[in-house]
Amino acid sequence: MIDPQAFRSLALDQLTNAIGVYALCDLDGQPIYVGQSVDGIRARVRRHLTSARSDVIANRQIDVWEIAYVWAWPLDAVEHVAPLEASIFARYDAEQPLMNGKSLLADMWDVPWPEKQSVQVIHEDERRVRMSPAQRLPRQIQQYNLLVD
Repeated sequence: MIDPQAFRSLALDQLTNAIGVYALCDLDGQPIYVGQSVDGIRARVRRHLTSARSDVIANRQIDVWEIAYVWAWPLDAVEHVAPLEASIFARYDAEQPLMNGKSLLADMWDVPWPEKQSVQVIHEDERRVRMSPAQRLPRQIQQYNLLVD
């Protein structure tokens, strides 16, 4: 089996580094965090996944172990980033509350979403192992306890 860090690094190399909006998705493919980057999505997501300068990781809002997919919506104009982030946040937070730590209010008008890029950042064999209740439930319980503390 491929080294998990090597797989993640190769997968992230495929992710756009344009400005835009991204979602970190869990083992089930559900978004758990929506963010924006005006200096490159790939670079920002790498910082999240390595805990380097990432408040949501440092504050233990999300568990990096749970992140299996990254979705990205690249943009070509920085002024479109914040409205798109708010729109994407509103859509997915309504389905399942996100771990952003704050709510983002979508503007009154519809914001067009560019085509989404999806990258799996852990190998499928590893994702299946992590999906096992024996593996996943203890981590989720530990994560919820950290959030409550």
